[in-house]
Amino acid sequence: MASRIAVLVSGSGSNMEALADACAANEVPGEIVMVASDRPCRALEIAGDRGIPTQLVEFSAFGSRDEWSHALRDAVVACEPDLVVSAGFMRILSPAFVDTFEGRLINLHPSLLPSFAGAHGVRDALEFGVKVTGTTVHLVEHQVDHGPILLQEAVAVLPDDTEEKLHERIKDVEHRLLPEACRIMLQGRT
Repeated sequence: MASRIAVLVSGSGSNMEALADACAANEVPGEIVMVASDRPCRALEIAGDRGIPTQLVEFSAFGSRDEWSHALRDAVVACEPDLVVSAGFMRILSPAFVDTFEGRLINLHPSLLPSFAGAHGVRDALEFGVKVTGTTVHLVEHQVDHGPILLQEAVAVLPDDTEEKLHERIKDVEHRLLPEACRIMLQGRT
């Protein structure tokens, strides 16, 4: 029986789609059983088009961060996931959420952590002037963009890079690295 994967998204959904493709090709021993988002976004449309159940837990619909966090947690718990993947999810997950999925919650971040944590990793790397950045898949802990690293891969920064150009090259790597990290987690090789 395939493992159950829940994916948290906030944007275009390219990493969720790469993971769904890898699951469909039996490269990852699981299936995406739910895609949840904090806002209306393209990723929810893609998931819906693929027949993957979606859940919109819109941040603005709740009176507090705690109320929203509990609603998101409850929505994800309801789909009984073996693995929860934060793939372009642009909200900080509360301790209550993180603790519920301890050891089976991973995040994808567009930098070589611990460098350039936070919401603007690609922009910050360019502004700092590094020659190499990359992407990291890690287990989630209470601290933002922190936790045991599962996989990392470097991406060269080119002289004519813009934030968008560099981020697209990083996404190309992420589309390969995220399914590999999920495979590792689901096969118990952490």
